[in-house]
Amino acid sequence: MTNGFEGDAPAPPLGETRIAAGVAVIEGYLKTLPSRPGVYRMIKETGDVLYVGKAKNLKKRVTSYTNLARQPNRLKRMISQTASMEFVTTHTEAEALLLEANLIKRFQPRYNILLRDDKSFASILVTGDHAFPRVLKHRGGRSRTGDYFGPFASAWAVNETLAVLQRAFLLRSCTDAVFSARTRPCLLYQIKRCSAPCVDRTSQDDYAKLVDQARAFLSGESHRIQQQLAENMQAASDRLEFEMAAQYRDRISALTRVQAHQDINLSSLGTADVVAVHQAGGQSCIQVFFFRAGRNYGNRAYFPSHARDDDAPQVLEAFLGQFYASHPPPRSILLSHRLTNAGLIGEALSVRADRPVRISVPQRGEKRKLVLHASANARDALSRRLAESATQRRLLEGLATHLELNDVPIRIEVYDNSHISGTKEVGGMIVAGPEGLIKAAYRKFNIRRQEGSAPGDDYAMMREVLTRRFARAQKEDPERRSGQWPDLVLIDGGQGQLGIGLEVFAELGIEDVTIAAISKGPERNAGREKIHLPGRDPVVLEARDPVLYFLQRLRDEAHRFAIGAHRTKRSGGITKSVLDEIPGIGAKRKKALLHHFGSAGAVSAAGHADLEAVDGISKEIANKIYQWFHADG
Repeated sequence: MTNGFEGDAPAPPLGETRIAAGVAVIEGYLKTLPSRPGVYRMIKETGDVLYVGKAKNLKKRVTSYTNLARQPNRLKRMISQTASMEFVTTHTEAEALLLEANLIKRFQPRYNILLRDDKSFASILVTGDHAFPRVLKHRGGRSRTGDYFGPFASAWAVNETLAVLQRAFLLRSCTDAVFSARTRPCLLYQIKRCSAPCVDRTSQDDYAKLVDQARAFLSGESHRIQQQLAENMQAASDRLEFEMAAQYRDRISALTRVQAHQDINLSSLGTADVVAVHQAGGQSCIQVFFFRAGRNYGNRAYFPSHARDDDAPQVLEAFLGQFYASHPPPRSILLSHRLTNAGLIGEALSVRADRPVRISVPQRGEKRKLVLHASANARDALSRRLAESATQRRLLEGLATHLELNDVPIRIEVYDNSHISGTKEVGGMIVAGPEGLIKAAYRKFNIRRQEGSAPGDDYAMMREVLTRRFARAQKEDPERRSGQWPDLVLIDGGQGQLGIGLEVFAELGIEDVTIAAISKGPERNAGREKIHLPGRDPVVLEARDPVLYFLQRLRDEAHRFAIGAHRTKRSGGITKSVLDEIPGIGAKRKKALLHHFGSAGAVSAAGHADLEAVDGISKEIANKIYQWFHADG
């Protein structure tokens, strides 16, 4: 019999125990896994997806996770957190790659390389469901009949091109309803931006020629169109039709201006995206340049989230899968780095586009220059981001020093309220962190006003906002695993607002979140702010302290957001009427009543007979309206 100290093997560290448990979970699936292509998900005990991966051979790929000697520490941590797995088999590895990209976008797993900023791009749509097609900016799914051109990297590029289309081809931009209701030309016709097909100032055949020219221009045939217009201008001049010749001249001028703005062009390139990655400081920037019909449609920078040891080809490969999961891939994609699975990605994107997609890494010539140009832009953008991040970190460190915080705050929440004479009360919350403002995390609170509180009671409003915010946080994330709990709460106000915040935290049992209030100095002078903290004298920073400027920006942003939410609520209320409260009175009857009587007040004063005289108001409805306004009579 041993005494427990001699002869027994030492207990393994907790980390090793957890890793062994994760390996056991993975091994439990191996017996039933097929040797086929597919996608697997590694899932935490809470149900959150840790990682999404694809494999040519599911069984072989998942088996590799049980060989801990070949796993970096990062993946060992992932394995230790794995409580279950899910699998989907596919017919081909290309299908697995497409499914993997979709699932990564859906679940945003912690251990995947993530493309977080994936905003939609605008395109230009030349409609095909009307006898006189319309040209307009378009976002979202391409469900409407017509020809789409793009994507454009910025709203400015779309608007500039639309302006050119109006000046050069005189196409209408009005809605179909406005088009059908016109009885005389609008202002755009007067300033030579539209040919006024709505009132027959141009025939359907002539308008169709303008549309064909616009499509040709957007397809890269601008020089041919320009030459054709020049010939028309000369012919009109020869016929002494100088006004017509001047119109052709103006259209040529519009085309010339847009061509002058194209500083990077390659007519032989056709339709292509140029994608380049640059890495520094454990971060990556990916620049995407869009070329359509040889013309530069702009560029956009992306900063995917990934582990510090992920190399450029890995980041680029993950980016392509996720980026083209929501954007139609072009016929050609030029890359800055060679990919291990370039053939597979090309096959998957070809499946998505339903046509061949070619992926290449140019080594010489004009295409190589475009890639180098994109790489230089990626390098510059990453340098700016790293500099901004370093500045932000220094500000957060300075804030921690001034407020005597134990740690540098990673998430700061700032609260402010807005109202007018106690009406349309709204609370606003903004969020900031090491990367600056986190606008996706902003929240607004429509104040419900508790019984007994006076209209416009700022203390009651703040109590409600903080109570709702943190009661919900306790309910949805009691273990604080999602990163949605703040390290520092800032309230726009003085000692009184701080007291309200402390009372709310005491009621909810929150003891480990620092709370402070920031108030303006005497006569509300910016630069003389005071920071109020529990149990301490107010902190007053020097007027030129960068941390003070940082706090002012946060407070002003919270104020701007709260004011904006209040204005939105107020503008929504302007269109409301007392008639909206009457059961059975919808938009159509409300409109009929207002047109007949002129105002809601006149409706309230009307008698039964007057109400029944309105179109769509029956005797029963008239009686209901009358009783609504004369319930006490």
